[in-house]
Amino acid sequence: MAKDPRTKEYLLLSDFDQTLSFNDSGIVLSESIGVEGFPERIHGLSEIHLVQQGGELSYLLLHDPEYRRVRREHLVEAGKQIRLKENIKLLSELLQDIEGHRFSFYVVSAAPQEVIQSALEGVIPADHIHGTRFRYDPETGEIASIINVNAGYGKVAVLDQLRESLAIAQDRVVYVGDGSSDVHVMLHVNRLEGLTIAVSENKYITQIARRTILSDDALSVLVPILEEIVGWNPARIHAFFEAHGFLLRDWERVRTDLVTICRATEPEVEQVMTAAQAPPG
Repeated sequence: MAKDPRTKEYLLLSDFDQTLSFNDSGIVLSESIGVEGFPERIHGLSEIHLVQQGGELSYLLLHDPEYRRVRREHLVEAGKQIRLKENIKLLSELLQDIEGHRFSFYVVSAAPQEVIQSALEGVIPADHIHGTRFRYDPETGEIASIINVNAGYGKVAVLDQLRESLAIAQDRVVYVGDGSSDVHVMLHVNRLEGLTIAVSENKYITQIARRTILSDDALSVLVPILEEIVGWNPARIHAFFEAHGFLLRDWERVRTDLVTICRATEPEVEQVMTAAQAPPG
């Protein structure tokens, strides 16, 4: 079916782990194969900066002896165990046409491709999912090498490829993410004058993202989209959700000040008091 030339085309790209889901793929996979200490291993890799942030699981699957036994079927099974946020499929459907705005919905993540496709089977088309891809040994089935890891700048590359293939204007990009591995792509989208949405309180991305929204429901990302892009006011947004059988009961837009308070030494107190009593100029 031909596209309506009056429709404004956008690209919406979302992370997966803890953005569309509540779980970390690495933790779920580790539990399913009986390997302990995944967080500690990730922390160790992060401390020595051996692997690009977000690509730690891929490194373990390729190099850690306890993870070398993972096969494709283990990744598929782990995906089935991941708990998704509510209404991802409905979000994808609603994004097809919002008052003349159409959003092509894609997922990009450093999580293994098989995990994401298994978790989102019947929800997001497989060809709209860009995860880390492996090359498998045809005889043993073990992971032989990594084809690509979509972490850090890898996400930027996927975004640019999709934008080019879909012929999307640079300022018509929306990126949704939750953690430090999303910093590069969010900075890139901001430079393109697109919309960046953080769905966690991670201090690295809340300072970068244009909007932050916290909710257990995937439909929540529609709120900043309807405000910032479609241009609706709160009353119109409430009406939109109600028309689809939902209520926005606890929608509070707040500004958060992060303050650390500690006891001051006497010299520090005297210094502050002296500065406060000094005449201006």
